[in-house]
Amino acid sequence: MRINIVGAGPAGLLFALLIKRRYPAWRVCLFEQNPPDATFGFGVVFSLNALAFLERDVPDFYALLMPRLESWPMQRIVHRSERVEIDGNGFSAIGRLELNQFLQSLCVAAGVEIGYRRAITALEEIDDCDLLVGADGANSIVRRSLEPEFAPQIDWLTNRFAWYGTRQIFECLSLTFRGNSEGPFVAHHYRHSATMSTFVVECDDLTWRRTGLDKMNDDESRAYCEGVFAPDLAGHPLISNKSIWRQFPLLACRRWSVGKVILIGDALRTAHFSIGSGTRLAFEDAIALDRAFADAGPDVMPALELFQRERRPIVEKIIAAANASSYWYERLAEKMHLGPWQLAYDYMTRSGRMTDERLRELSPRFMAEWKKIQK
Repeated sequence: MRINIVGAGPAGLLFALLIKRRYPAWRVCLFEQNPPDATFGFGVVFSLNALAFLERDVPDFYALLMPRLESWPMQRIVHRSERVEIDGNGFSAIGRLELNQFLQSLCVAAGVEIGYRRAITALEEIDDCDLLVGADGANSIVRRSLEPEFAPQIDWLTNRFAWYGTRQIFECLSLTFRGNSEGPFVAHHYRHSATMSTFVVECDDLTWRRTGLDKMNDDESRAYCEGVFAPDLAGHPLISNKSIWRQFPLLACRRWSVGKVILIGDALRTAHFSIGSGTRLAFEDAIALDRAFADAGPDVMPALELFQRERRPIVEKIIAAANASSYWYERLAEKMHLGPWQLAYDYMTRSGRMTDERLRELSPRFMAEWKKIQK
């Protein structure tokens, strides 16, 4: 059996590792267009639920990963310079490059063949296999090559965001809301190592154009954002890594596989970064696809059918929550009129599925204070 995988991100690397460990005699080949030390963005974040599934399904990998993570037991929302802490809402983070290189080392040790700087321009280049896995991100060449069959739908959010880093170290995952005469901004920020933090700046399209960010170069854009978030950066500059202003694509494919070709991770569907589930979904896809081959055996078609049957309902539930979260940010301007505690409560219930009872169980201290404020 030969498996070719396009894309050496979290989805492709973890699936390659797991399937090679399960079937050591199989030939598993990874193709990545970038060099091994390249990555875009800075950190990735995991919720407690995301780590719980890793501990359950791949405990050996979980044990190796945990010492590499920065972790904290709460989330913080800053609005009008007031800090609102939400207990029971813990997260962990790691640098994207560190995560990829950690997975690379495990794959190499397991016998996975990785070809870096190998840009695929046509599927015929890598069609000599029994299974072809597209794990090559939202701009997937695998998906685009078979677009009529996969039938993707892409809806673009209107907000703009830029993914920066900074050497200012933050205590926990935070959402900081700031505004000026030109409009509202929010920063999603958290430390992903002992010396670096991720700092994603987001604003609505009107603000982006009114400020002139649509015409600024990288240095001008960073300087402007440093000014908006000066109280939070404490003199530390923002650091760019191809930090262009973008709109987020909500991508979903009607079909997940075409013959022996299957999509996983962001190549299949995207989850808005505001719920920290992109890497979680990538990992879960890899684990579920490996498990499908464990249950169905080396016959590709039954394994792919099993993967989709078991996985689709779970993915659709998470994507619904991610989309609800993304739409909340699309109404950023109206949310700025709320008081700090009102905004925090509105944020925590944004999916429509978080009841007061559930929130009291998850975050008792936050809800006790919220009850006092309402009186």
